[in-house]
Amino acid sequence: MSSIIKVNTFQDANGNALFSSDGSGNVTTSATGLQMTPAFDVELVGSQTFTNNVSTKVQFNTEVLDTDNCYDSTTNYRFTPTVAGKYFIYLYIGVNGNADSNLNNMYAQLKKNGSEIALSHNNYNANSNRFGTCNVNAIVDFNGSTDYVEAFVQGFDNSGSPQVEEEPYSRFGGYRIIGA
Repeated sequence: MSSIIKVNTFQDANGNALFSSDGSGNVTTSATGLQMTPAFDVELVGSQTFTNNVSTKVQFNTEVLDTDNCYDSTTNYRFTPTVAGKYFIYLYIGVNGNADSNLNNMYAQLKKNGSEIALSHNNYNANSNRFGTCNVNAIVDFNGSTDYVEAFVQGFDNSGSPQVEEEPYSRFGGYRIIGA
């Protein structure tokens, strides 16, 4: 024996609509607590050369997803969410040395309001590479007005001219996981 419950709107104990159905199978989420937005996912189109062994902001310039227009892909290259809460932020970066066996180390960094909050490091000193990738993730608290996060790279290349490789090797994004 099976049971079927038919309703148009699901509400919480205070009468706030959580989600509703139009009767044709289309569901609309109403409660902001159920939505994982703002969310963004950006990629680098065209490689970016950076100063050897200097922490440099990666200029992720192409938006794949930006639900609330919170990512600046032309000037500051940062995510400034307009809704307070905890966010899952991810970054992966591919760094290319100028020649084989030139890349000694590399870092991927997440910075909130200019201060480092998460770091990943690969050390290739014993066996230098031409190419490497770093991944870093963090859960970050945002106030919903002025807090922002940016992606940085640092690497040491014997030739002195490392570069961040474009998509699909480098990507930056995040989404809200818990409300304020």
